[in-house]
This record gives sequence, C-alpha cells and structure tokens, in this order.
Amino acid sequence: MMKKTYMQKTAEVTREWHQFDAAGVVLGRMATQIAILLMGKQKPTYTPHIDSGDYVVIINAEKVEVTRNKAATKMYRRHSGFMGGLKETTFAQMQKDKPEEIIRLAVRTMLPDNKLRGPRMTRLKIFVGSEHPHKTHFTKEA
Repeated sequence: MMKKTYMQKTAEVTREWHQFDAAGVVLGRMATQIAILLMGKQKPTYTPHIDSGDYVVIINAEKVEVTRNKAATKMYRRHSGFMGGLKETTFAQMQKDKPEEIIRLAVRTMLPDNKLRGPRMTRLKIFVGSEHPHKTHFTKEA
C-alpha cells in the first residue's frame, strides 16, 4: 500500500495571530520562536514551498535583553556600497534609537534566504511600548 505525503495548497492556508512581550526576554531565544511561527513550522500541515506562517505582534521592543556583555560589545554593521561606507552601531545605541530594528534583524537572519522571506517579514509587527493597533485580531489576550 502506497502512502501519500500531504502537500498544502495556498488556498488552504489559515493564519493565526500571536503576541510576544519582549520585556526581559533574551533576544536570540525569542527570535527563534518567532521565526518558527512566521514559517509555520509548528503546524502539522507545514509545506516548505508554501508560505503558511502566522502573524506575530511584539510589544515592549525597547526592553529586550541580551546575555553576557553583548550590550556593550555587539555591533550592527551596514555598508552603503561606496568606498569607506561602512557604518557601525553598538547594541546600546541601537536600543536607544531604533529598538524595533534589533528584533527585526534578529528574526530576519533566522529565516531562510529565499523568495518567501519578504512576505514572512511583512507579517511581523514590532512596537515600542505595550500599545498596538492589532488588538482586534486576537481572540484571547496572550
């Protein structure tokens, strides 16, 4: 008897909403859980080439923590493409200026680098503070 592997269709995708409170949570551990939810790997209907992930809302992004002395030594680098165009920012400076970008970069690097990364990242909503406009999507408060 032949067994068939289930392959999910795009029309069969159902998305849920999840909320994370980043206050006092370690950045890397939270980012791995979020990446799994965005990909939909926790679902029994997971299919690698179908974007079946859920929506994720993160609140209190400014209160995320890192282990050891990474707050002082971790550097974020970007390059403009021109000679001498390397820009470096420390974790502490980034947490003061753009705390939501810290979480966005951590989750982005944990997702596979393919055509589905962009649509998955658009379902990630990050907010500074505890207020957000997506409260109507949750059936129960997390």
